[in-house]
Amino acid sequence: MSTLLWVIVPYVVLAIFIVGHVWRYRYDKFGWTTRSSQLYEDRLLRWASPLFHFGILFVFLGHVMGLVIPKNWTDAIGMSEELYHFLAISVGGIAGFCTLVGLTLLIYRRRTTGPVFRATTRMDKAMYAALALVILLGLWNTVAGGVLNLGGHYNYRTGVSEWWRSIFYFQPKPDLMAQAPLGFQLHAMTAMALFAMWPFTRLVHVFSVPLFYLWRPYVVYRSRSDRLGSRNQPRGWDRVDTPRR
Repeated sequence: MSTLLWVIVPYVVLAIFIVGHVWRYRYDKFGWTTRSSQLYEDRLLRWASPLFHFGILFVFLGHVMGLVIPKNWTDAIGMSEELYHFLAISVGGIAGFCTLVGLTLLIYRRRTTGPVFRATTRMDKAMYAALALVILLGLWNTVAGGVLNLGGHYNYRTGVSEWWRSIFYFQPKPDLMAQAPLGFQLHAMTAMALFAMWPFTRLVHVFSVPLFYLWRPYVVYRSRSDRLGSRNQPRGWDRVDTPRR
């Protein structure tokens, strides 16, 4: 069972994630969008969207630091385990809470605003459910394991993180996840479900961030003069008599 859950399933999900995005981009370019609903309602959106997007950005950076960067790297730069633990609990907890509040407001807005709800697809509902579950389980692991210390201390950097990196090294270590607490296992499984449906949802817009705007040339706007030379510029509805030849 460990091999199925922590070796076969991750590689299947990774294949679906990559191939699904390639297929979606080639055959559904017009559907590669967030399907923005800002025109229907923006009072809640102006609060929910920044909370969710900035929160999820810091959550992502926290996962990069926790999963991608090995423990011996942070030890090499002099970051103690206590400092890392404090940053993970404080910054990660705040980012996760902001993400959860933003997502809750987005779901409430989508359910209570008629035009927005009618534009919601079944895949959107499944995506919101999976995303909410992933965030809740992540917050539970942070609060229960890091703050309340329920179930004893578990260092995920020597367990879950090493398993995650071993998948990309093509040397999987399923025993590390099999020994992890149930909360981390559920968090990983729901995350894999979310990544499997990712290419077929509006989440594809993550890969369409307009970073080129940072380097695009300026657009120059020039005011149009009311008089060109010594003649008045005619208005669009004025009759203009052209000379006969």
